[in-house]
Amino acid sequence: MNPATLIPAADPLTLPWGWFQFLLMLTFPLHLLAMNALVGTSLAALAAHLLPGPPYRRLSHELAKALPFLVAFTVNLGVAPLLFLNVLYGNLFYTSTILMGLFWLAVIPLVIIAYYLLYLYDFRFRQLGNGAMFVLLAVLALLLTVGFIFSNNMTMMIAPAGWGRWFTTPGGALLNLADPTLLPRYLHMMTGALAVGGLCVALYARIALKGDPETADAGVRLGMGLFSWLSLLQVVVGLWFLTTLSPAVLRLFMGGSGSATALLGVGLFMALAALMAGFRHQVGLAAGLTLPLLYVMAFMRDTVRTGALAPYFSLDKVPVTSQVQWSPLVLFLVTLVLGLAVIAWMLGKVATCPKEVRP
Repeated sequence: MNPATLIPAADPLTLPWGWFQFLLMLTFPLHLLAMNALVGTSLAALAAHLLPGPPYRRLSHELAKALPFLVAFTVNLGVAPLLFLNVLYGNLFYTSTILMGLFWLAVIPLVIIAYYLLYLYDFRFRQLGNGAMFVLLAVLALLLTVGFIFSNNMTMMIAPAGWGRWFTTPGGALLNLADPTLLPRYLHMMTGALAVGGLCVALYARIALKGDPETADAGVRLGMGLFSWLSLLQVVVGLWFLTTLSPAVLRLFMGGSGSATALLGVGLFMALAALMAGFRHQVGLAAGLTLPLLYVMAFMRDTVRTGALAPYFSLDKVPVTSQVQWSPLVLFLVTLVLGLAVIAWMLGKVATCPKEVRP
C-alpha cells in the first residue's frame, strides 16, 4: 500500500504557512524550557535528598515550593505550539494520535497525578520525611512516561509508512517501537531536559537563594554537576540519534542543505561551549548559551520532520483560503506579549517576596 494514500487531505490555512511556522518555532522552545525545568528540578530535588548535610535538605525544601509552578508553566506554554503544530500538520498529527489513542489519552491523568504528587511533596514536605524520595521517584516515572508517549507520537507522525499496521491492530494501542530513531530521540530529549533542569536549579539557587549562602552554594554545585554530566551524555546520545536518521535526512545535515548543516555545526559548538561553562560552574554563561541552543535544537528537530515527510507531504502544497485572515494573528501576538509581560511581573514579585510569607 502506498503510504501517501493513507494521509488525509490537509485543511486550507487562513494565512500563508510561514506565519504559523514562525509562531511554532517561537513558542515551542519556551515550552521546552519549562518542561526541562520541571523534569530536571524533580531530579535535583531527589538528588538533594540523597546528599548529606542540612544545606541539601533546605535546598530540597526550596525546590519543593517551585515544582508545582513548573507544572503549570509547562502545560500552559505547551498549548500554543501544540495548536500551531495542529494547524500545520493536523492531517498527520491527528492520524498518529488516533493510532495510539489509548496511550495519548493517558497523558492527561498521568500529568494530573504528577501534579497532585508535587503539591503533596510541597505541602507535606516535613511530614513525608524520607518518603519524599518515593514521591519524587513516582513523579519522575510519570513525567518520563509522558515524554515517551510524546516521542512515540512525534515519530509516528512523520512515518506514514508504518500507518498500515492499523488495519491489523485497530484498537488505538499502536506504538512506534520498531522505529530506530525512537529510543535515541527520546533519550536525547530527556537527557537534555534533565541537564537544562539542573542549570535552572543552579540559576534559581544563585538568584533566589542568595540570602542563604550555604543553600545557594549547594544548589549551584548540584545543579551545575547535573547540567555538565548530563549534557555530556546528551551529546553522545545526540550523535547516536544522528546516525539512526534515514540517509536522505542525514544527508541534509552532512552538506545536503546549507541551513541544516549550519544548524548542526552551530549546535555542536554551542553545546561544547555550554559544557565548558558548566564544568567551570559559570552559571550565567551556561544559561546564556543554553537558551539560544534550545532554539537551534528546535530548528534541527523541524528539519528532521520536514526531511522525513518530504516524500509524502510538503507545507508548500497546503492550500490557503481565498480571504486571508490577519486579525486572529494580531490578537494572538498582542495576547502573547501581554501574557509574557504579566508572567515576568509575577515572577519578579515572587522573587522579591519576603521569604517568611512565601507559600
